[in-house]
Amino acid sequence: MAAASPRPRSRFPFLFWLVVIFEFFERGSYYGVMSIFSVYLTDHLGFAKGDVGLIKGTIQPLLYFLPIFTGALADRFGYRRTLLVAFGLLGGGYLLTSQATGYTAVFLSLVVMAIGAGTFKPVISGTIARTTDQTNSTLGFGIFYWSINLGAFLFPLILVPYVKNNIGWEWVIVAAAIGTGALLIPTALFFKEPPRPATAPSGPKKDLWRTLTDAAELLYSPLVLLFQRSPHPRFKEHWRFLLMIFIYSGFWVLYFQMFDSVLWYVRDYVDASSLNDAVNSVLGAMGISYQWYFDIEHVTVINAGTIILLQLFISNIVKDKAAMPTMIAGIIMGTAGMAILAISTNIWVFIVGTVIFSIGEMTAHPKFISYVGQTAPQDKVAMYMGYLFLYGVIGSSIGGILGANLYVLFVDELHQPATLWLIFSGIGVVTVAGLLAYNRAYGQKANT
Repeated sequence: MAAASPRPRSRFPFLFWLVVIFEFFERGSYYGVMSIFSVYLTDHLGFAKGDVGLIKGTIQPLLYFLPIFTGALADRFGYRRTLLVAFGLLGGGYLLTSQATGYTAVFLSLVVMAIGAGTFKPVISGTIARTTDQTNSTLGFGIFYWSINLGAFLFPLILVPYVKNNIGWEWVIVAAAIGTGALLIPTALFFKEPPRPATAPSGPKKDLWRTLTDAAELLYSPLVLLFQRSPHPRFKEHWRFLLMIFIYSGFWVLYFQMFDSVLWYVRDYVDASSLNDAVNSVLGAMGISYQWYFDIEHVTVINAGTIILLQLFISNIVKDKAAMPTMIAGIIMGTAGMAILAISTNIWVFIVGTVIFSIGEMTAHPKFISYVGQTAPQDKVAMYMGYLFLYGVIGSSIGGILGANLYVLFVDELHQPATLWLIFSGIGVVTVAGLLAYNRAYGQKANT
């Protein structure tokens, strides 16, 4: 009997491409600001590194924690309404941040921005999940992740240096307010609710309280397993899901250094003169008299540029590979990239380490998102996508505070930057070991 031919890949609908554009502008605005924000807070507003770490270690976890509830609210009240709220808060939050100079004012303004970003996240990933299927999900989330990095590449490469150097650092944040607030217009005009899955329950919608308590079910599932004699099987599935996210978040402790400790390290230690000379020689040979120089915002450019060049290629390679081994391989590469930073302060060593880290990131993360999107209950996709972002809660809360304090100790005081990168590489090794143990225990389900 002949084997059944594989299903042809489904086409992506208009709504898919619309939210990819939304993601480009929202993430471009966010990463444009974050590419300079830690240095802006220390060098221009005069905040101590420990205080900056506290801001980052609070605001970023809030941004990643909120999707647990905003995803459930989006399932209940509709994606379009939720997006309108999100873009209003994002634009307003960035605008307030650009005008704030005191610590409390900056903190509260960032809270508004974080609420908007936390409301935005699960709607976009949920829409991607609802507009793709098993034939095109890996490619769809690869394109989605590619669009994130296209914004993270172009905004810091072109917009941020021009605005920062010619108008003022705070105007980078104003540009982010415009880039997100303006998305209210296409949302109101063109965004339509994505199709409801066939498996969605019929009948009246849940009230607000029931929606929020159902959203919290995954959070208290470990307690149910501890104290109930015969818990419902779904709580075991919740626990398995949360455990994977907790272990996986170790890699994101490393990732969030790219927006804090790495920026300070580039400013203080990395000699980019050889790179500047090489780039300007090429520009001169082309008849361009512009004098280019490497600055802190280009850290994001290296990371995002690598992903732009290689993401679709990597996604195609791993599209049929098991999820967990692919994630582990990516984290091993990312850990190696972080360890390379300990070799030397030379700019070329820094670039090699950052590129290898980025290859690891693009290998691990889209596969992780795709896996969650395809295994989540179809009537609760946005809610489960909200829980997916717990990796950011854990990674940014630990990474922001830990990175700032370790930087002060090992770099500012002891002048040992190599030790800092070896410590973070050790966290990556522990993450790999944890995922290997997880794969041994739950391999059949984790390798979907």
